[in-house]
Amino acid sequence: MNAGTRNYAIVTAAYWGFTLSDGALRMLVLLHFYRLGYSPFTLAFLFLLYEAMGVVANLVGGWLATRFGIARMLAVGLATQICGFGLLSALSPDWTVAMSVAWVVVAQGICGVAKDLTKTASKSAIKLTAGEASGRLFKWVAFFTGSKNAMKGVGFFLGGLLLQTLGFQRSLWAMAGLLLLVLLGVLLFVPRLMGQSKASKSAKELFAKNRGINLLAAARIALFGARDVWFVVGVPVFLYSAGWTFSMVGGFLALWTIGYGAVQAIAPALVRRSDDGLSSEVPAARLWSAVLAVVPLGLLALVLGKAPHLEWVVVAGLAVFGFAFAINSSVQSYLVLAYAGSEKAAEDVGFYYAANAMGRFFGTLMSGLLYQWGGLSWALAGSAALLAICWAVTLALPTRPDESATR
Repeated sequence: MNAGTRNYAIVTAAYWGFTLSDGALRMLVLLHFYRLGYSPFTLAFLFLLYEAMGVVANLVGGWLATRFGIARMLAVGLATQICGFGLLSALSPDWTVAMSVAWVVVAQGICGVAKDLTKTASKSAIKLTAGEASGRLFKWVAFFTGSKNAMKGVGFFLGGLLLQTLGFQRSLWAMAGLLLLVLLGVLLFVPRLMGQSKASKSAKELFAKNRGINLLAAARIALFGARDVWFVVGVPVFLYSAGWTFSMVGGFLALWTIGYGAVQAIAPALVRRSDDGLSSEVPAARLWSAVLAVVPLGLLALVLGKAPHLEWVVVAGLAVFGFAFAINSSVQSYLVLAYAGSEKAAEDVGFYYAANAMGRFFGTLMSGLLYQWGGLSWALAGSAALLAICWAVTLALPTRPDESATR
């Protein structure tokens, strides 16, 4: 095994451990506070700082990873997540609702910083370890993204199971212990200077991305907003309200995310490749964006028509949505690295995933509001509108490297 493949494997394994705990955390918080009687909007509010901090963490994390190296940013991200778990575990049932919400929001914000520092550092490592071969880059990005989401799915199930068996506080302690082991592995095995380069010296330089990355960032905001606008609050609360248990809700979301990750991992086999890495892949991004936009519209028609066994209709619709969404996400994750420069890849990736976090923030906020105002049908309508925007933006993506370079 050469050094590039070894470093890729180590970083991927470290991110698996982090993602397992992150998925479990989402289910723990969502189901625990729904059980305590919190409204859909309040549940969404608990995650807002988590998503908002991701915007800042991605931008700063990309710069820091370039300045200080990927290994240090991985270690900082893992240590920050452990601190967030510790803070969240100190929550007391004797506190007022306002105090509890404020405490959870702050702790979630810390975990949001941790997540995106870790993600930016990890995905930047792929650009460095894969080299210039576009075929290998697409395969490595697809496997990394797909396996990461499969691990998040396992985390969803783990979160529901831990809440049911260990309770809220002990579950957080167990996950902090797991992350401590991952942190030790990063400190021991990831090269300290990996990814270190000359960072941007000004905000203007940091934000001066090429046309391809700017357009992809806009598409990413709409894509992930469209997912989270019905996935974060609407789907779990809808299924729990339909009589599903915590473990059933967590288990289903786990299976969905694992399947979604599996599709991401095989995306290179479903997308026609090109020698330049763009001329076939960009049209694929446009096609799959259009396909995805149709899914929530069809599901909305069934929901408004009050189809029998509606919860199973939603489950089936979510499976179709997950397949098309996985292809879109995988192709976009590849394209950002194809458009990115090698010297400051971490900064380009950080900028792109700041847009990703902005989409999640907007989707999370609207998920709570739309579900509270009009139930699942309003959330689906919001998803369809955002996906139409995503498709429109992909029409402007450059198909040649020289077009992308235009500032």
